[in-house]
Amino acid sequence: MLRTPLWTGCLSAWKNGYSYRNLSRFRRCSVMPNVEYEEILYEGFGPGGVAVMVKCLTDNRDSTTANIHAIFNKYGGTLGESGSAGPLFVQKGLLVIAREHRQPGEDAVVMHALDAGAEDVVVNDGSFQVLTAPSTCETVKAELEELNYSFERAEVRWLPQNTVVVEGQYADKLLKMLDALDNDDLVQAVYHNFHIHDEVVARLG
Repeated sequence: MLRTPLWTGCLSAWKNGYSYRNLSRFRRCSVMPNVEYEEILYEGFGPGGVAVMVKCLTDNRDSTTANIHAIFNKYGGTLGESGSAGPLFVQKGLLVIAREHRQPGEDAVVMHALDAGAEDVVVNDGSFQVLTAPSTCETVKAELEELNYSFERAEVRWLPQNTVVVEGQYADKLLKMLDALDNDDLVQAVYHNFHIHDEVVARLG
């Protein structure tokens, strides 16, 4: 079976211990001059009951809605109304700091982030994930930059409040659906709340 870049990237991330929060994809589409665009956030559920939110930038709402609806339907998902999946997510600022050999100790990084106004710091093997309120993300980032921190990622995004375990054919269909969404040029980001066990990842890989 042909593995697309998103599929390969997802499997690689799981195998290397990254969480589902690292798998949402961001991409900018080509914006034409003198064309009025609007941002739309679609909400729905994929195979296995996984909550999915899709952010699009489009100049044709009807066409984009029909396309996103078709992708959900093709892989056994359901595109819902506004508010159907949103309550399962929370919007946060996310600053990802890579671990470096010259970096202060773990306690110092956490202290610096909290002193700068972060709400929480998630410590992983390869990075620190600094969580902020959406409105303070840039302020926290600027204060940490003054302390010579650099970031692998700095963005405001939707994070799931809980995860759904996906197995078997649902996992296969879900990855194909996310791959199809990622290949749509108008899709800017995809947020979801799934978790796949290691043995399922090994089988799909």
